[in-house]
Amino acid sequence: MLTRSAWAGMIPHAGAMALIARVLRWDAEHLEAEADAPGVAHPLLRDGRLHALHACEYGAQAAAVHGALLARAGIAEPAPAGLLAALRGVRLQGQWVSLTQPLRIEVRRQSALPAAAQYRFLVQQGDAALAQGQALIAFGSATP
Repeated sequence: MLTRSAWAGMIPHAGAMALIARVLRWDAEHLEAEADAPGVAHPLLRDGRLHALHACEYGAQAAAVHGALLARAGIAEPAPAGLLAALRGVRLQGQWVSLTQPLRIEVRRQSALPAAAQYRFLVQQGDAALAQGQALIAFGSATP
């Protein structure tokens, strides 16, 4: 098991927006992680609730952590900071995320190029799926 200190500074998420707490296991194509219960201070809360669509952010962050661990292990080249460019095939199971239960996140890399990577993700809380789909992460920055 790896904790946040293993990838801190290698991904653009920091402070309260660093949502992934632990990596349970990972390999070249797959990562399983956990996030602490969102709680009432979660930065994406609106009107005291966290919409299930925000579970996609957990998937995207798990993909970022996976990329950082691949780079650190020398399996992949370090990528520049990425942006969540697209979500596809997203299925939400319910409308709200419980603020009292931790989340489990699984990502599987589908493809990786110098300019982008595509991941499938599944976010669960307890035994229930919250969100699943595909995330496209685009690397680099636009030139002015």
